[in-house]
Amino acid sequence: AVVEALDNGKSIRETRDADTAVVIRHLYHHAGWADLMGDEMAGWSSVGVIGAIVPWNFPLMLLVWKVAPALAMGNTVVLKPATYTRLSALLFAEICAEAGLPAGVFNVVTGGGAMGQVLAEHPDVDKVAFTGSTEIGKVLRQATAGTGKKISLELGGKSPVIVFDSADLDSAVESVVDAIWFNQGQVCSAGSKLLVQTTVFDKFISKLKTRLGHFRIGQSLDKVVDMAAIVDESQRESIADFVEEARDEGADVFQTECPPGCFYPPTLITGVNTASRVVMEEIFGPVLVALPFRAAKEAIAIANNTLYGLGAVVGDKAHRG
Repeated sequence: AVVEALDNGKSIRETRDADTAVVIRHLYHHAGWADLMGDEMAGWSSVGVIGAIVPWNFPLMLLVWKVAPALAMGNTVVLKPATYTRLSALLFAEICAEAGLPAGVFNVVTGGGAMGQVLAEHPDVDKVAFTGSTEIGKVLRQATAGTGKKISLELGGKSPVIVFDSADLDSAVESVVDAIWFNQGQVCSAGSKLLVQTTVFDKFISKLKTRLGHFRIGQSLDKVVDMAAIVDESQRESIADFVEEARDEGADVFQTECPPGCFYPPTLITGVNTASRVVMEEIFGPVLVALPFRAAKEAIAIANNTLYGLGAVVGDKAHRG
């Protein structure tokens, strides 16, 4: 948990209570499948060599999501960690070696972004497992097309959170906070597009701003912060460019204060049109865009007007999930 917090910049509270806990559960789960493989999956065979490419937002957790099932089913893995976050992958490889995993079963190759395509195109790789941006996913799909390689892709998102006027607004505020500002908004399924029914839009936005006024932002090893640092200065600049473009378009931008350094404040953008780039594109940072809607049909239309398809949340008195 400490290595992950130091390497990624996320808070120790999240790496300890969320990331590491999920990693442990996945290792136990897939160890069980390895034990049951002969009985429950008779006739199935391993794929071979898996080229796994993981991003920097959940370095260890996404590593385990790919490595654990692959090893459990008798495959070998060559892993390329993200350029920004290599430490947990290298530590995991060290632990595997100490545990007695045979040499060559789990391998880590570090390098820049181009290394991922080299790995995907290698003739000895039988399957590519990638989590990351939609743009790179397209490149890898093109690189593997016609080769006979298997490929699985988990890509970007612009997930809507829809709040009806019948919802418990205080509970909905907390749901929104968790949906977008967890892990500094650096989550592919982050609820980054908020749709609130017109009759309660102003009230809900006011409650959300009040909640953000109590947000604590600080160093990753501080156990009481709500948000820690952005992974890298280049990512912080990318987030800032999105927000400044919205501001130039006339949008209202609400931000709280944050420390100097590689931090970005939790941001709420309103007064923006549905075609704006901050509404349509994944920002991958602590930025929430809020839009009003009149009826359910309109909310669904706005929610589905997207290039992505990953997740969604609906909050009203009858349904939430």
